[in-house]
Amino acid sequence: MTSLRTHLTLTYLLVILVGIAVAAPLAWLSVEQLYLDTQQANLLAQAQLVAAALQSSPSSLPGTESGYSQLANVAPGIHTRVIAAEGAVVIELPAAPAPDQAAVALLPALAQNAAGTVSPQELLSRPEIVQALSGQPATAIRPVEAAGGRRVLYAAAPVLAENGRISRLVYLASPLPNTGWTALPVATRWWLGGVLVGAVILATAVGWGLARRIAGPLHQLAQAATAVAGGDLHQATPEDSSITDLRDLSRAFNTMTTSLRQADQLKTTFIADVSHELRTPLTALKGTLETLQDGAVDDLKVRDRFLASMAAETERLIRLVNDLLMLTRADAGVLKLRLQPLNLADLVHARVEYLTGLATQREVGLRIAGPAEAAPTYVSADADRLAQVLDNLLDNALRHSLPGTEVTITLTAAAGEISCAVADSGSGIPAQHLPFIFERFYRADPARSRSLGNSGLGLAIARALVLAHGGRITANSIEGQGTTVMFALPVAPNCP
Repeated sequence: MTSLRTHLTLTYLLVILVGIAVAAPLAWLSVEQLYLDTQQANLLAQAQLVAAALQSSPSSLPGTESGYSQLANVAPGIHTRVIAAEGAVVIELPAAPAPDQAAVALLPALAQNAAGTVSPQELLSRPEIVQALSGQPATAIRPVEAAGGRRVLYAAAPVLAENGRISRLVYLASPLPNTGWTALPVATRWWLGGVLVGAVILATAVGWGLARRIAGPLHQLAQAATAVAGGDLHQATPEDSSITDLRDLSRAFNTMTTSLRQADQLKTTFIADVSHELRTPLTALKGTLETLQDGAVDDLKVRDRFLASMAAETERLIRLVNDLLMLTRADAGVLKLRLQPLNLADLVHARVEYLTGLATQREVGLRIAGPAEAAPTYVSADADRLAQVLDNLLDNALRHSLPGTEVTITLTAAAGEISCAVADSGSGIPAQHLPFIFERFYRADPARSRSLGNSGLGLAIARALVLAHGGRITANSIEGQGTTVMFALPVAPNCP
């Protein structure tokens, strides 16, 4: 198996070679066509000039000295012929090579009748002559066997008589040079070959550099991922790549490792908190049992007090385990809810009535503020689970309220949802703790919370249950002024 760097380099080189292989012939053909178009235009212009000269000097009869002088003005290397309308060659001037065309073979004379190589009928059938006889100058290119298979450019132009009829044709022929690779000088071919080799070397170098820029960060990322898989969550990859996709990939990887570290820290903290929460009642139970075993069981008063304490600690353990089980099911998405239309206002009144005794003991008032009686407050919810949410929020608010203050429950119906806000006038939550109050076992004041019997799961349970109902929950607090926790649920459809 080859590396990504090799794959990228070879792919880049292949693309460059394919591009050269396609572009070079196209460029060559374009230049050749431009050359042929130029030659055709030049030769046709010369044929028209000769035809115009013959037409303007009708007294210069073919074969006379004057007639020959008019035809001799064409460029060197061009065969000049004047052909009668019947196809007979009236005048033929063989081409004289130009000084720079000494190596170009001359075209053979256009044999007529005697040799029979080109008959008048064959001459008159040539496309360019047919078009010239119709009054339109024309050109044509075709190979000539007598010239060694070389391509020859022909141009034919009509000469008009005084009566406007075509009396003769000026027929020029010019051999075209070989435009193939072999026609290039050896030095030029070596120069072009060197350019091609240089382009391949440059393309390979650029491709290798580009592949290194891409494969290098990917290799670092692969090594970091392997380390993370081995348990090292402190890996990080550079985010300074000039390639946007690689930079985004590195940022995503670093964000993932950061999240994994946070999750690992939360897991460690969670295990420590669970261990602590379980150890406290278990230690109390163990101490009580040991005291009873040491003889306290015989004292009925002491025994009853110890048994009541054991029952309370056992209830605490059961409640803690049930809370953890519920949170685990909520995380796994398997929490079963018995959803049905529920009047949230009725449920709030019922839970306030249930907690009035506790509020009275703590000298804290409970007040409900809600919409008018006609306002809909129906939600689709599990009554038991939503009662658990309200109990947790109200218990939390009562626990942190000062004597003589009031806890307010406000119901609001708006934008397709029903919201319920529980506000207290307690000490509030410091700003640095507020983002974490819905985390499990999180306590802004651990010592005070434990002294009040708080396990640190109340708000976490409330959030899990609200989210399971498709709602949302938020908290706002000002230190020294109080805290407001609000949850909102969608309005139940088709309810009064």
